[in-house]
Formats: sequence, C-alpha cells, structure tokens
Amino acid sequence: MKIRTPLFLIKLFRFEYWSWWVFYLPVLPYFLRLALKERSFKFFSLVNPSIETGGLIGESKIDILNKIPVEYKPKTLFFKSEQLINEDIVLAYLAKNKMHFPIIAKPNVGERGNKVEKIDNLLELISYLNEYKEDLIVQEYIDYPIELGVMYYRLPDEKTGRVTSITMKKFLTVQGDGESTVYALLKNNVRARFQLSRLRKKIPKLLLTVPEKDQEVLIEPIGNHCRGTEFINRNDLIKGEIHEVFDKISYTIEGFYYGRFDLKVQNFDDLYTGNNIKIMELNGVSAEPAHIYDASYPLIRAYKDILHHWRIMHKIYQQNKLKYMS
Repeated sequence: MKIRTPLFLIKLFRFEYWSWWVFYLPVLPYFLRLALKERSFKFFSLVNPSIETGGLIGESKIDILNKIPVEYKPKTLFFKSEQLINEDIVLAYLAKNKMHFPIIAKPNVGERGNKVEKIDNLLELISYLNEYKEDLIVQEYIDYPIELGVMYYRLPDEKTGRVTSITMKKFLTVQGDGESTVYALLKNNVRARFQLSRLRKKIPKLLLTVPEKDQEVLIEPIGNHCRGTEFINRNDLIKGEIHEVFDKISYTIEGFYYGRFDLKVQNFDDLYTGNNIKIMELNGVSAEPAHIYDASYPLIRAYKDILHHWRIMHKIYQQNKLKYMS
C-alpha cells in the first residue's frame, strides 16, 4: 500500500498552498509603512483611477472588460441580478451574439475562481443564472491551448511600460493507465488530493470511469490555483516585443497603469505579435505576479518579488497623486 504524505504537512512546507493571509503576514508591515507615509489605507485606489478601488476588491469585471477593445476579448454577455431570465431570453442573447456552447459563466464581482463554471448546454446555463441571484457574466469559451497571467505596469509619466511576470497555467488532468479509476489516479496526485472533497460532489460519475492507457482526462477546466491549476514560472518569455504588445493594449484602457491580464493565446508567436490574444479578465492592484506560486520558486524570492511590485504600485500612486489631486 502506497504511503502518502499527509496534506497538512505538504501545506506546511509548500507556501503555494498557504492561505493568502498567512502568506502575506510577513510583508504586511511594509504595506502599513506605505499607508502611514501616505496617511491613507486606501492610497492604492489611485493606482488605477478608472477602476473601482484600483482593483483591490469589489470592482466590476464587466466595467473593466468594457474598457478593453473588442478584438482582445471573448464575446461577453452581462445579466443583471434583477433581470428576467428564461429559455427564450437566453437563447435570443446567445443567437444575437453568435455564441455557442460551451461557455464560461462567472459572477461580476468575485475572487479566486469562486462560482466560475464551464457550462455545456442551455439547461445548465439557465440553472446557473437562476441559482446565483447576482450580476453575472457569460463569456465565449476560448479553446486556445495556452493560458497565461501577464503582469504589466506603466508609470504615468512614461510612455512605455513593462511586463514583469508571466505565468503559464497547467490545468488539473490525469493520465489513464487502463486499469485505475479517475478517482484512484487523482489520489496519487498531490495537487489533486487537495481537490478531492470538492470533486466528489462536482463530478462523481467521472471519478468512477476508467480511462484508457495514456488517455489524458481534463478534470478542472477553470485556470485557478485554488481549483488545482498548476502555476508555472515563464518569465523566460519576457523578451523582445512583448512590452510593446501590452503597451498597445494598455493605452486603450484609460486610467489603467498596473495589473495582470489573464488571457489565452494559440501559440507563443501570437504573444509577441499581439495577434489572437483573448483577455478573459484584467485584475488591478490585487493582482499578484503569479509566477511566485511555481512549486519550485523559493519563498524568499517570492517575498522579494511581492515587495518589488508594491514599490512599483507606490511609485504609480505618487505620480497619479500629483496628476489627479494637485
């Protein structure tokens, strides 16, 4: 019988599994120092003046998406919480926008992949829209093979900015051996073991299937770390024309200076040319340089990277303070 390391021990020694507040405790004094210096605990809201709270919490995803040019984002629908929802209305919306299943549905205000779902048919969509009585976004599902988180900033008094972090997302999958069930395969995967309780409720039938030998089974289609996605450091991609590509995109978003683009591309060449980029979300000051959650990334370097990005945010704030408050 294979002996597995208890999850609490894995969580203790691998900071990528720590709760966010535990991870940030050691660097909290630096934030407090900045807040005291600026005599405001909300100074960060001026980092991105066009985004509510600068993008820290409670910002409207649809308001941000509406600032991004159409060519850079999936087809997107918005349903208000008080809006009448029935099959005919939803079908009309989908037909008008030439959207087909599968699609992605998510709350307009939300964090860390909460309530984000891939939906495969109309009945599932109607059920989702009626279950969550809040403002909701429905997006075209982009099946490009590469999903990335691209961190970018630009100082307000400069014409060009920089990409500072690129994270590639590897979705939770298992590879069949022709004998084991999906559940058994997941139990042998450390990352998947953190998800088993949730997956038993979400996909009970799939867990009982036996994939063929070498067959790859996608378990979780949502690229969020807390849902089993592996984050891979791809800062080696920061080169060439990539800064110019994201300068061009960011110029179109008035009042945006700092954040992370969560996007998909068909290949890495498109990343350097700016072609076929599809931005699912743009996160503001709450965005992290997600490459730090690569399993091989040292904790000390992770903290150094966090502090480096906070210093950038503070510098942007100081320049925007002169611009907007003078």
